[in-house]
Amino acid sequence: MYPAVLIVDDEATIIESLEGILSDDGFEVIHAFNGYEALKKIETQSPDIVLLDIWMPGMDGIETLKEIKKIAPHLPVVMITGHGTIESAVDATKSGAYDFLEKPLSIDKVMVTINNALNFRKLEEENLYLRKKTIEKNSITGASTAVQKLYGEIMNAAPSDSSILITGENGTGKEMVARTIHQFSSRPDKPMIVINCAAIPEENLDSELFGHEKGAFDKATSKNKGKFELAAEGTLFLDEIGDMNIKTQAKILRALESKTFQRIGGGRTLHLDVRLIASSNKNLETEIAAGNFREDLFFRLNVIPIHVPALRERKQDIPLLAETFLGKLSEQSATEKKKISKEAMDLLMKYNWPGNVRELKNLLERLFIMVDSDFIDIKDIPSPYNPVFETINLMDCQPNQYEDDLDLARKQFEQLFIKEKLREEDGNIAATAKKLGTSVNYIKKRLS
Repeated sequence: MYPAVLIVDDEATIIESLEGILSDDGFEVIHAFNGYEALKKIETQSPDIVLLDIWMPGMDGIETLKEIKKIAPHLPVVMITGHGTIESAVDATKSGAYDFLEKPLSIDKVMVTINNALNFRKLEEENLYLRKKTIEKNSITGASTAVQKLYGEIMNAAPSDSSILITGENGTGKEMVARTIHQFSSRPDKPMIVINCAAIPEENLDSELFGHEKGAFDKATSKNKGKFELAAEGTLFLDEIGDMNIKTQAKILRALESKTFQRIGGGRTLHLDVRLIASSNKNLETEIAAGNFREDLFFRLNVIPIHVPALRERKQDIPLLAETFLGKLSEQSATEKKKISKEAMDLLMKYNWPGNVRELKNLLERLFIMVDSDFIDIKDIPSPYNPVFETINLMDCQPNQYEDDLDLARKQFEQLFIKEKLREEDGNIAATAKKLGTSVNYIKKRLS
């Protein structure tokens, strides 16, 4: 299908000339002699680009451009005039014009401008699609009252540039909330940089945040940009900030108050322009009382507090979450989607999920891999989710129960041992394999 170009000009000779050239190059050409006619053609024929004369009787080009942007904001519009001035070019650009051409028209320049505009629109559409997929990927799944309240808080908080403190237990999806806020903020096209304050050694945290100059310390063999610098004009997410040491807390507070910082070992002052989101699974007010967290930093971060509910507080979302996770696993493996029986789902609904959504996801991944049938039944649900099965105790493995079969004793003991370690890792096979220093395939084979 060839791109459609709408030419809007009150001079018939201009339209005829452009129509002939563009048609020869494979474009579908639509024309209009005034702004009113152009708006009707856009609504009924959906052109891919508009060439719009700036000087027309009645509704002029700038007015027409403004109306076009109301009904088709992503439609590229190239302005054409024989009376080009800096002022008219500025007006057209401010009103949303993609580019500006002067009469007499250079055919080569017209073709280059049209192709560039169409490529720009394609990239814009791809970015919108990718942003939509990113939002879908990071959105909190659920229809419970608790999740609907959370959605409302996210949508209210996202457009501002105020600092946000996200609280909630491990595994509730605090980072997903932060990413959703970023996507709906005024900075979605800018970077979102994540730093896990609990995972970085204390002595490296300052360098990770603020960067360093070459030679600033023994291991500083080259200049390094910190997370504040990498997140410029975007969002910086400080995950598990409750684990940050007091010294670094003071430096962050100073940077936020002055909106400036310096790399370690550097003398140049850098401007701070980031949207700051922090999270913690700890009660920071308790940490303040214990002397582990600065009260002034808490107030600086807690401008907009958002609490992510635990899974036990929104159990009615478990069926939807289970369906979503199993659907994604099915897509990834290109296999039939597994279903869960009502009895099995009832067990999942009764469990309190100390590991929250992460624990549920890990269990479903385990069941998806280990259950041969396309139907997950109550017998497939392991301990501790199924009270029928008692928690495995390796001390219960008495030697006399294997009689004289040493190989069978080894096999059964190994299987019980692996199941116990799997339970400790919330059913995560990959984590269990890593913990035991073996492969995922080995674990699967021993459990089959």
